[in-house]
Amino acid sequence: MKYLVLILSILSLTTSLIGKSVDVYFGTSGKESKGIYQAKFDTENGKLTKPTLAAEIQSPGFLAQSPNLKTLYAAGSLDNKPCVAAYRIKNDGSISFLNMIEITDGSASHLGVHPSGKFLITAQYRGGSIALFSLNKDGSLKARETVIEHEGGSGVVPNRQNSPHPHWAGFSPDGRFALIPDLGLDKIVVYQVDLDGPSIKNIGYGEAIPGVGPRHMRFSVDGKFVYLLNEFTLSVTTFGWDSENGKLETLTTAPGLTEEQKAKEVFNSSSEILVHPNGRFVYSGNRGHDTVTVYRANPKTGELSVVEIEPIRGAFPRNINLDASGRWLLAAGQDSNTISVFEIDSDSGELTFQRKSSINVPTPICILFNE
Repeated sequence: MKYLVLILSILSLTTSLIGKSVDVYFGTSGKESKGIYQAKFDTENGKLTKPTLAAEIQSPGFLAQSPNLKTLYAAGSLDNKPCVAAYRIKNDGSISFLNMIEITDGSASHLGVHPSGKFLITAQYRGGSIALFSLNKDGSLKARETVIEHEGGSGVVPNRQNSPHPHWAGFSPDGRFALIPDLGLDKIVVYQVDLDGPSIKNIGYGEAIPGVGPRHMRFSVDGKFVYLLNEFTLSVTTFGWDSENGKLETLTTAPGLTEEQKAKEVFNSSSEILVHPNGRFVYSGNRGHDTVTVYRANPKTGELSVVEIEPIRGAFPRNINLDASGRWLLAAGQDSNTISVFEIDSDSGELTFQRKSSINVPTPICILFNE
């Protein structure tokens, strides 16, 4: 009996040392890219395998998954037609093409899948619109149900805010509302969801500070706050969220970089925002400065304070993402063709660069963990 116990203990130790391998997909854009790339990520040691081409598609800039993790969606182009493409995720992590539907109002900069898995929404930055696509039970695209044009523009920043520019599409934790940060309007546009349609209708706005350029957003883990990433000012505004009525209340704004830090670069622009699974930390990517800002979040007020500003060891971090455990952060260097790996300190939220874990991917602009 003691030998059996010893063998089981050795097997358990061996399994823990091997760690868990998860698939990671990379959306890309540019002449060097051929489509969606895939690699394996070891959650124990933080190492990535050499990436391989998973699917050929033009500029699959943003990727998303179905709630059951069986379908991958890409906003890109096929046969030079801007579209949403659906792919089945196989057991080995490879993907196979299901179908595509054209957007008809230019290419999408972002897409979000509803928690029900019944539909998704795309945000067309240049078209100034959002589009709703219904989904079949197998995850394939059913139909483009509607295109909704945003109207107006704050006009604060010339050439960038003279017209609407929806930049992100997502949903409240309960799925009752869709929220669309619009860079051109300086607003978060709020829609109420009707699952029977499926359809959405505009019910109000969250007012951003004029001229900040709302880009992406995330909910706090408890659903009480919304963290809005401001592209132009490289800051994050915290909103209080009324989950009953879908209303947003502006609370505080935290700069991700100081004015002195921003002045050192010719160009600076925020890219992505993340909330750590423990709810205590928020992360934002800074293009130009080529760093990630680490914030500590006050659980009672939602106020953010900067903990650290960490270089990505690459150029132009278009996207960052966290694995499900919150132990690892990956940063996509669009101009350096790199994916940098960082281990996260669970107490402070600070990042430690894993030099031997980084890999090369052609012009990566989106990172998606299959978990």
